[in-house]
Amino acid sequence: MAIDMKFKIGDIIEGEVTGIQNYGIFIKLSDEEQGLVHISECKHGYVGALDEFISIGEKVKVVVIDIDEYSKKISLSMRALDKINTPLFPVRNRRKKRRNLPDIGFKTIADKMPYWIDQAMKSIEENEFNTKIEV
Repeated sequence: MAIDMKFKIGDIIEGEVTGIQNYGIFIKLSDEEQGLVHISECKHGYVGALDEFISIGEKVKVVVIDIDEYSKKISLSMRALDKINTPLFPVRNRRKKRRNLPDIGFKTIADKMPYWIDQAMKSIEENEFNTKIEV
């Protein structure tokens, strides 16, 4: 038994808002048929209260995204018709390559050099003093 439906998935239809519930919006598609736009299909992003978003009697464009052949329920989307600006390719962060150099160098040697010189001078003086006494 084939079901004769006026609408197909992918059809873009202009309909009238007939009801607003907290879970979605009912749209009158023809004199015999109506569909539901679920709250998640209203627009991109967060939708708080649907009655602030749309009002009864308003004409809207919707696209048919699903038809349940058993229950004859039509699922609609307004979000699918809204284009969002997204780049064709993901943006790559171009960072300049920085060499990871360890924090070492001659500064530590320059800091230690006076201490080393003092130690060496004391050692030399002690050796000279010890050699004079032994003779």
